Parts: sequence; C-alpha cells; structure tokens
Amino acid sequence: MEWGRAMRELSTAIDHLATEDPSEIPRLQLVEQLIELHWQMARLQAQIARRTSVRGPGL
Repeated sequence: MEWGRAMRELSTAIDHLATEDPSEIPRLQLVEQLIELHWQMARLQAQIARRTSVRGPGL
C-alpha cells in the first residue's frame, strides 16, 4: 500500500469515527470500525518501520 494512501485512509477512518455518536452506532458496526482502524494503524506502523529501518526487539 502506498504511504500517502495509507495516511489518507487512516485519517478518513479517524475522522469518520470522530463525527459519529457511538451510542447511535449498532454495536457490531462499531466493533468492525474499531477493528478496521486498528489494522490500518498496524499497517501504517509496519510501513514506517520498513521505511526507517526500525525493528522491534528480537527481530
């Protein structure tokens, strides 16, 4: 995934969650959105690590 696209997708996901009232979102949909946000953040962290040659402990 391209760096710029990843940033836009993450930003869009955060903005989308920020504008919604969680009490109005069906619980399953909220869980799905949070999981997707988590995975987008994990992918972005992995891209940052690859681009900066940062590796976690033991890798």
